[in-house]
Amino acid sequence: MRVTRMDLDGKGTGSPEGIVTAILKMETDLSIPVPIELLCQQLDIEKIAELETDAFEGGLITDTTRSSGVVLVNRTRPRKRQRYTIGHELGHFLIPTHIPNADGRFLCSRDDMARLSAKEGERRARMEVEANKFASLILIPPPIFRKHLGALGQSDLAHISQLAQRYDVSKDAMARAYATYHTDSIAIVVCKDGKILRHSCDRVRFPFLQPSYGAPVPGGSLYHRTSRTPGTLSGICGCMPDLWINVERGKRAPDLFEQVYAQRDGYGLLMLRLEKPDEDEEEEERDLEESWRVGFRR
Repeated sequence: MRVTRMDLDGKGTGSPEGIVTAILKMETDLSIPVPIELLCQQLDIEKIAELETDAFEGGLITDTTRSSGVVLVNRTRPRKRQRYTIGHELGHFLIPTHIPNADGRFLCSRDDMARLSAKEGERRARMEVEANKFASLILIPPPIFRKHLGALGQSDLAHISQLAQRYDVSKDAMARAYATYHTDSIAIVVCKDGKILRHSCDRVRFPFLQPSYGAPVPGGSLYHRTSRTPGTLSGICGCMPDLWINVERGKRAPDLFEQVYAQRDGYGLLMLRLEKPDEDEEEEERDLEESWRVGFRR
């Protein structure tokens, strides 16, 4: 590997996106899965050691000048989880605004590793969100990932397992990236025991989902008509759009499709694919409706 800490100094490298962009600029032939331990070594992480307590997922020991660091990883966690933790702690090390505790440590819990947003003024939570962003971006580099998605074609939950294996990341991490970067307008909902835990989508291309976190999966959803056997993948079926999204009055509802992928321990992934009406068809439908109104008035 060629990248060094010197390559990360300068304008635009104070954010997770800026740092990852600088790394990818130097590592033009980065292999997949990303060799995260080798990257740590290249960027002045002296050692990756086992965390002595199971109360935390990971940690970082460094000094005030960030001249070097030691990444700590929970030894009991699966390999894919450990890779994400290493990426998370490397993010803490490289993002200049991340300040460790007085003893020069970051200690990160399971909740920290799951943080995707933070309220204004929550400085510690914001650092965890940024470290998670860095981990996701470096383990699933968007320029490379988009090419792989393009080769797979139309969205399908079957791709999640394939890509998770290819990138050596968890299905959960891959589902978030898949929903964000796929060119289809999709959302991926994570469910457990019939309730919605969270969802991921590109907010520009996919409308806001009506059911909130913690709410039951809508009764009319395909989720309730599919097998709970882990590894079972349903077909892709149409559903009523207003189960999931707000349909504006007087406008034609988009076509919405569901697919369900059963996981272990009551978990499941549910993909929603939105297909907007063709503009020409929509205009023809409006003309037809107008002709009906004229006919009724007569």
